[in-house]
Amino acid sequence: MSSNSSFSPLNLSQFPLKSLIFFIFSIFPLVNARSLKSTHHHTTNLDESLTYLWPLPEKFTSGNDTLTVDPNLTLDFTGNQSVVVEEAFERYRKIIFKHGGRSGESFDVSKVTVIVHSDNDELKLGVDESYSLLVTESNEHSIVGGVSIEANSVYGALRGLETLSQLCIFDYGVKTVQIHKAPWFIQDKPRFAYRGLLLDTSRHYLPIEIIKQIIESMSYAKLNVLHWHIIDEESFPLEVPSYPNLWKGAYTKWERYTVEDAIEIVDYAKMRGINVMAEVDVPGHAESWGAGYPDLWPSPSCKEPLDVSKNYTFDVISGILADMRKIFPFDLFHLGGDEVNTTCWTTTPHVKQWLQDHNMTSKDAYQYFVLRAQEIAISHNWTPVNWEETFNNFPSKLNPRTVVHNWLGGGVCSKAVAQGFRCIYSNQGFWYLDHLDVPWNEVYYAEPLEGIKSISEQNLVLGGEVCMWGETADASDVQQTIWPRAAAAAERLWSDKETTSSKNTTLAALQRLEYFRCLLTRRGVPAAPVTNFYARRPPVKAGSCYEQ
Repeated sequence: MSSNSSFSPLNLSQFPLKSLIFFIFSIFPLVNARSLKSTHHHTTNLDESLTYLWPLPEKFTSGNDTLTVDPNLTLDFTGNQSVVVEEAFERYRKIIFKHGGRSGESFDVSKVTVIVHSDNDELKLGVDESYSLLVTESNEHSIVGGVSIEANSVYGALRGLETLSQLCIFDYGVKTVQIHKAPWFIQDKPRFAYRGLLLDTSRHYLPIEIIKQIIESMSYAKLNVLHWHIIDEESFPLEVPSYPNLWKGAYTKWERYTVEDAIEIVDYAKMRGINVMAEVDVPGHAESWGAGYPDLWPSPSCKEPLDVSKNYTFDVISGILADMRKIFPFDLFHLGGDEVNTTCWTTTPHVKQWLQDHNMTSKDAYQYFVLRAQEIAISHNWTPVNWEETFNNFPSKLNPRTVVHNWLGGGVCSKAVAQGFRCIYSNQGFWYLDHLDVPWNEVYYAEPLEGIKSISEQNLVLGGEVCMWGETADASDVQQTIWPRAAAAAERLWSDKETTSSKNTTLAALQRLEYFRCLLTRRGVPAAPVTNFYARRPPVKAGSCYEQ
């Protein structure tokens, strides 16, 4: 404590200008927050005519009954034992009965019957995710009663369980889980087979638990591909046993993923019906590789793209892919190929000489590198995915199995499918989540089939993905940057276009998305308000979760 306890007024003139500015702006939010404080109590009423399921099912009917759900809800699984379904049922039981509930009473729904018509639990691109869900009152007069989910695969059953969980609402008045608007009959299937989220763990390392939380949240919106952008020029956090010095490119020795970590993530995702597509971006975006193997750089002063002139470079790529094939069983593997500045190749003497000896321009060498990397991926029984620059520069040379990944702008998928290639839509103007000024409705109305009229060409669009690039996102803010805007894209990729594309659906979609955002927060996902001018910002005033 100061020896002089008398109060002295603050003399601002004694502070330097920079400190004064910081002081003013640090107290401004406090003053502003008080000025925004509401002086009136406000109750939010939801529009009961809307269907608060996200994404919206393809076909459904509902009624006017309210059913109670037994907190001792049991699973009746028809078919061979399925760990995927059994574990999912237990997860959803915990979500549905988070508040507990009364026991010893009579309930309308006490059992969930799940019928799966296949014992095959292989998860691959295009797996059947369709399901039907029937919810009726169970009594002695009903032929079919309770809840039944029927699917052709265990992954369709997972999607049905998610829909069921969203129908179950805890009533605080009677302290019982209820299903409103019963009976329900839902027939549902995804519009697109590929519904993805890119996660960048090179720009900022994300701990295993954070990645698992993101995977769990993806299942709530029925997304089914985690595009794991593991490595980039900034860091190389993944263990590669064939080349053990590669992860010297990690930021620190604590910001790494072991082989066992990666397998754990793939297994965790599979149990939620989510594929993991790994990416090794070559030949650009690879400076971090040289921290462990400097010979991969054209020179110590010119570090990327990877040295195209050495067979050693391709030996390393082959070793990486051979090791990763033991981890990632998904059909697709992403080889990057974007933003390749070839200046190092034309200015480094030995690479420049190699180009001359092989009568190549730097553009020829770029093509040579991409095609050779594709051959390596195909040799490991992968289908190669490349960013659109490869298609924009040498479409006729790409392997015909190539999946073109759009990102720079519109019109690329239409050109790609016209030439027989498959395509993934990620137009950065709408589906790059690090673009914080893109509002939810622009994400929602972005259309992967834009400009594609032919049914056969539409079928070549696998789907799309939103991209969470990590320059400004780490464990502290990645979830609120992803959600809820990723959910807007998720409905576009799952739900019927006709029922979700009319502009007069905007108000209804907004209310439904706000409801889903609150569902996410109730499940522990720190989803940001829907209508922020900048994504991931906190609320600016007091109010209900359902009006932010």
